[in-house]
Amino acid sequence: MKMIISRFIAILILVVPGFMAMKGFLMMKDAVFLYIAVHGDDRVTNPSFGWLPFLGGLALFVIGIGFLGGWILFRDRKRNYVGPRFKKKRSAPKPGTSSGS
Repeated sequence: MKMIISRFIAILILVVPGFMAMKGFLMMKDAVFLYIAVHGDDRVTNPSFGWLPFLGGLALFVIGIGFLGGWILFRDRKRNYVGPRFKKKRSAPKPGTSSGS
């Protein structure tokens, strides 16, 4: 039972940033769509772009995608699935020290 609960919590940890990214994308899309749609309305004299919803959506999108991308990179590094470009950099041994026996 403990294993099922821990897997459910792990799924929730991944789903929440996914929903954040989705909501951010939809907020950005709606801001752009409303700005374009207002241009067709003759009653509006000075259309303005909704910067607050757009920037809020951009922040949610970047945070959500950044978390998911970082999690995938961490998991793939742990399983050694990444190419040499994304492997962790190893520090060079100090001169004068030997790594042998």
